Amino acid sequence: MWLKLFFLLLYFMVLFLLARIFETVVWYETGMFATQLVDPVTLSYNKLKTILECRGLGYTGLAEKKDVSELVEKSGELTQGELYSAIKKAREQTEAGDSSTTTAFSGEMHFYELVEDTKDGIWLVQVVAQDQEAVLSQTNWGKMVLKLSQFGIRTGTFNCSTDFRSCVKRGWQRSMIIMSAPQTSASKGKVMLKEYVGQYIETEHIFRWMTSHLARRIKTVRQSAQLVEEWHSDPAHPVKMFLFTHLSQPPAFFSSLSVKFTGRIEFIFVDVRHWDNRSTLLDIGVTQSPSYILKMPEGIYHYGNSTGEFLSLAAMDTFLRSVQPEVNDLFVLSLVLINLLAWMDFFITQGATIKRFVVLIRTLGTYNSILLVSWLPVLSFWTLSYEKQLFAEGMDSVKVLNNLNLPNYYLWP
Repeated sequence: MWLKLFFLLLYFMVLFLLARIFETVVWYETGMFATQLVDPVTLSYNKLKTILECRGLGYTGLAEKKDVSELVEKSGELTQGELYSAIKKAREQTEAGDSSTTTAFSGEMHFYELVEDTKDGIWLVQVVAQDQEAVLSQTNWGKMVLKLSQFGIRTGTFNCSTDFRSCVKRGWQRSMIIMSAPQTSASKGKVMLKEYVGQYIETEHIFRWMTSHLARRIKTVRQSAQLVEEWHSDPAHPVKMFLFTHLSQPPAFFSSLSVKFTGRIEFIFVDVRHWDNRSTLLDIGVTQSPSYILKMPEGIYHYGNSTGEFLSLAAMDTFLRSVQPEVNDLFVLSLVLINLLAWMDFFITQGATIKRFVVLIRTLGTYNSILLVSWLPVLSFWTLSYEKQLFAEGMDSVKVLNNLNLPNYYLWP
């Protein structure tokens, strides 16, 4: 009995030491002074551009360092930790080169399953018409893939030579660039396709075109009366993420997160450049611009005041997932905990090593089987809720049953 307790205590001590080691590594990478503010004026022009790249703000036409530093200040306070993280990410992307993954669609069904059927992601697809050249060269397409990957935007190439009939059916008679994103803010809403018809075929111009369309999905508030209305509790959207800023449109990472958390968190962009009533901002606790405020039924939270809360997609995504986790996140967490409990039998079982592994395999199989069976009612409930939502949106029973198999052959106007 005492031996079992000893191994159990040893097991938790090892977990505790591993957690402390991982925390030490994170502390070492981010630096001891990660929360200290940095004055953008003191940074070089290249470092300022790196910060804007990570935040997803265009700087085309800003040749002066003063203008770039002002844009950084308008987008949010800069900390040592964010600066270190942005420089490290830029260095890793430079070393990676063209190794970033992009999808090569094999045909109509492959394109539909990944782009149109997913309904909760953003895609940029380069369509190469038969016997024609691609709109972007291989080098520029590689740069585009690297730029979009840091905002969770997936990329792919559809070569019409592999499925010419599908290209004819969709009207893809020439090479083009197509963007895919959910049309509405409803969970699992319709996916719409938009063709790039800009005059300049350059990475920065295509990126600015994408971010402008993504920004239109976010509800924009420009008057105090509208803000008061949005600030009140809404049963349909109990959790809201507000961005108060002097920018003309939200950063790309903010727009990308609005797509990822569609149906769970409502993102609202508050343009305070020509605000008519400053007292309204003070009443709700907004004392500076920009401010990222998460409003929940439990209260409000000012994002950016704690360690690691950078103005980037990865940092804010981790934070929001802790507030509104996906079903998949809960499943993974329960899977990890169940397997950790199963591994305890390896330490408390008496006997030879072979006997311990036999008991471990048996316990792993039993625990995981129980876990999967326990999750079946949860998945059934989620499916029923999804069908009710589709019915509420006016879809008939046939479309509900075949919703995941209905292609969308339409383009944004």
